[in-house]
Amino acid sequence: MSTEIKTPPAKRDPYAVLRFRDFRLLIAGRFVAQVGEMMVSVSIGWELYERTGDPFALGLVGLVQVIPVLLLSLPGGYVADRYNRKWITLISQVVLVCCSLVLALLSITQGALPLLYLTLAVIGAARAFNNPAEAALTPQIIPPEHYFSASAWSASVWQLSSILGPAMGGLIIAITNSATAVYVVNAAAGLVLVGALLLIRSKQVSYAEQDEPPLQALRGGIRFVRSAPIILASISLDMFAVLLGGATFLLPVFAKDILFTDATGLGILRAAPSIGAMLMALYLARRDSFSQTGKTLLLAVAGFGVATIIFGLSTSFLLSLLMLVVLGALDNISVVIRHTLLLTYTPDAMRGRVEAVSSVFIGTSNELGGFESGVAAALLGPVGAVVFGGLGTLAVVATIAARSPKLRRLGAIGD
Repeated sequence: MSTEIKTPPAKRDPYAVLRFRDFRLLIAGRFVAQVGEMMVSVSIGWELYERTGDPFALGLVGLVQVIPVLLLSLPGGYVADRYNRKWITLISQVVLVCCSLVLALLSITQGALPLLYLTLAVIGAARAFNNPAEAALTPQIIPPEHYFSASAWSASVWQLSSILGPAMGGLIIAITNSATAVYVVNAAAGLVLVGALLLIRSKQVSYAEQDEPPLQALRGGIRFVRSAPIILASISLDMFAVLLGGATFLLPVFAKDILFTDATGLGILRAAPSIGAMLMALYLARRDSFSQTGKTLLLAVAGFGVATIIFGLSTSFLLSLLMLVVLGALDNISVVIRHTLLLTYTPDAMRGRVEAVSSVFIGTSNELGGFESGVAAALLGPVGAVVFGGLGTLAVVATIAARSPKLRRLGAIGD
């Protein structure tokens, strides 16, 4: 009679992906650059309102940046699939650094506003080329078994920068009483990422076929997403959750008229989703990927809808704050799973174009989400608008769950 001795499973190392030198360089440079970008998002609004006193001038900031992203993301994805992604990212970052220095010059000289908006449009164009290339660069520097952990750590960095960046930007403006220093600091932050990229030794990959007609290659990313039901379903879930669950767009209304709090309370409410998302991202980075990925994704987005409804009906500041933290945490589960799916199931020669398609869908839903929330609030009131959005999110989850059996049955990513 023999006795079989079972060896316990090896304990997962949550920091394994950080042991890859190139990934450490990329994520550290990305963190510094993103903090700088978040600082600029505060300084631009402050400076424009100081100079014009016109809220419409603030609205134009988002418009002039999102139009180049929508127009150029697909060409940017094509370029990322045809040429070296590291150098595309590096060149894009150099352009962003130059634009930040131009903003500093315009700030010092009180330059013409059309020049400022033109610079912001160039920033949007640079990001349209940078984002697909940078996202497609990650799988070139780490093996596939670390994609989930890499997505979680990247999400942690993004959320931390979204908390620190605006606070640091506001502090610099308060000390200097000027936005100029913020632009200079952002340029220096961009140079940190440039330096990190120069040190990365990414492996050479086989890019898209050189003889493929450009228009056909551009459509290739859209065709691939349409033919990949799991990726299409995950992008659709994320897109409609952002589009319909627009509670954060109406936070000033809820803070003043429903929760009866001041500007400090509004600031705390605004920070809550990012805090929830960062805590969830840190948790996900320390655990294995989900064994029932499809069900987890559907439940996370459904929970997002439920939390949105509770927030909309709440008249308690603490309950509303808790629901915003939950919203951020559940949304981050969706983001990490979607990014991991894109990294895992997209052929390397199409990563740039597929990332571009995803960014267009999600970026568009962000902009339209604010518009949808405003229209719904005008028709239904703020409470009705948020509750309607939460119910709409639940309806989308039910529809996609019914129409995408492959997503429902999806187990561990990569199996």
